[in-house]
Amino acid sequence: MAGRKKFGAKNVTGWKATIAIAMANYIEAASIIAAASSLTLWQAYLELDSFAVGLLGAVSANALGAAIGALVGGPITDKYGRAMVFKYDLLVYMVGILLMALSVNFPMLLIGTIITGVAVGAGVPVSWTFIAEESPENKRAAHVGTAQLAWSIGPMITFFLAVTAAPLGLLGSRLIFLHLFIIAFVTWYIRQGMSESKIWEKEKEEQKTLMLGDEKRNSVKELFTLAVNRKALFLLIGIYLFWNLVSGAMGYFMPYIYENVGGFSNSQANLLQGFLWMFTVLGTFFGFMKFGDKFSRRFIFGLGAIMGIVAWVILTFMPMTWTSLILFVIIWGTAAGIGAQAFYALWTSELFPTRYRASAQGLMYFIVRTGIAIWSLVLPTLMATLGFKTAGIVMIIFLVIHAVIGIILAPETQGKTLEQIERERYGDSDSLNKQTFD
Repeated sequence: MAGRKKFGAKNVTGWKATIAIAMANYIEAASIIAAASSLTLWQAYLELDSFAVGLLGAVSANALGAAIGALVGGPITDKYGRAMVFKYDLLVYMVGILLMALSVNFPMLLIGTIITGVAVGAGVPVSWTFIAEESPENKRAAHVGTAQLAWSIGPMITFFLAVTAAPLGLLGSRLIFLHLFIIAFVTWYIRQGMSESKIWEKEKEEQKTLMLGDEKRNSVKELFTLAVNRKALFLLIGIYLFWNLVSGAMGYFMPYIYENVGGFSNSQANLLQGFLWMFTVLGTFFGFMKFGDKFSRRFIFGLGAIMGIVAWVILTFMPMTWTSLILFVIIWGTAAGIGAQAFYALWTSELFPTRYRASAQGLMYFIVRTGIAIWSLVLPTLMATLGFKTAGIVMIIFLVIHAVIGIILAPETQGKTLEQIERERYGDSDSLNKQTFD
């Protein structure tokens, strides 16, 4: 009990709470990269074919595993509270990451990958939701950006660790997984004293007062029956799905592409990705966090989207040399810092009411990650049969679609409280309840 008092809710508020929650994004993203950076090592060690490589990507924290976790975690977060998920999700994560670290055969690696993915998916909606709900309205992008910053720092450090541990071969990869296990344990212990979201507690009290105990039953239906929700779903799924079909494939397969298409060594591939994520860190901090609450979000999103398209045009149509890859790393890395994921995390917390905010996130995350799972199964075979250029052209098309949707439909929510945004979009609570039950 003494430990709980030391890390109790009274001592973890504001930026401290934001950082404590964002740390989960570090270990979750780093687990994806830890697997990606060692994919060729596992392929050689376990003699995996292209389908097995694709399957690992499809069920990982980068795709279907996270999709399932988010679909379950979102409704649990809305029903039982944000703090409840904080108490348990990293325990599941630690089991999965330990299995991956100790794997000696493909089933063991596959099961560990699935468990880790489910835990990551369950943690993402609650993290973004809690940070947004506890952030001041004039600093919401800065606070939400902290999660994106941690998500970027995790891969950056993991790739650089992979380069350092390269002489150890697969043992180095196992040690990287173990370092994530240790960080996850420390983060889990600290998060046991997190306070509950004040907005969520207020919403639950209002539900009790109004005796609307059955409205949760209709929350998923309401996402599709209300026009305001359908528009938000089209925007958020549109930008995040099509952008993630590119970035998600990169997150897991980019070292594989560098090595198998460009002919680079495992260390060189990981070094390139480490620097790419370094520019994402810089883009997130100096772009999204510094200016997301001050300047036009439509402009910032559009700039990142166009930069991403330019980066993939370079990668697809120029020879894969150090010059073209350095250009790609700088442009894409910076663009990702002010790109779709940062805005998705922000807008998805702003555009839905409190009582099913996390459920909406979980459903959308499930759809997006399921799409990545399918693409992850197809991509290795597509590159092997039709070549990387064909795959690159498809990626560019995905990026153009996401850019058009985001630039046209970017919402005007800057500087407003979540309660104010909810009233503007849905009316007062009585109007929302009437819309729900009519």
